[in-house]
Amino acid sequence: MASETYEIYWNEYSADTYLYGSEIIYNGKDNVEFKNMLMPPGTVIKEWYSKVNFQAKRIEPALPIIDGESAYEVSVDIDTPNSKGYIIRFVFYDKYEMEAGNFILNGDKASFRCPLKTYSYKMQLINGGMHEFTFHNVKITEIEQKSK
Repeated sequence: MASETYEIYWNEYSADTYLYGSEIIYNGKDNVEFKNMLMPPGTVIKEWYSKVNFQAKRIEPALPIIDGESAYEVSVDIDTPNSKGYIIRFVFYDKYEMEAGNFILNGDKASFRCPLKTYSYKMQLINGGMHEFTFHNVKITEIEQKSK
């Protein structure tokens, strides 16, 4: 049984994007150029959600449903001038919308498990010192578990 891979793209919905002084060029769903020379490190540039209030935001969830039973691999395709300078952070919430845990990715690929009580989560792209980049996508793949 093959694992399913979910591709997350940068949508044009701007309420979840750091816009102050930012220049964003949408060349395609998998080719978004971002530039902001004044943005401080630690700034959340973009957020994606697994659960959204459609009535309020008029967008669909951008992240796949995941659970605490499986392991997942995340891979990031972002071009930066020095091949680094970004952080991907996952924040997991329980059914009462209280934070249940988080996972931080400092490279372009890693494996993670979410807490068993995860009900929803968000993914954040955080500035780790870069001023410009081209965002292609983030892929989340469920890792097959071998039964013993």
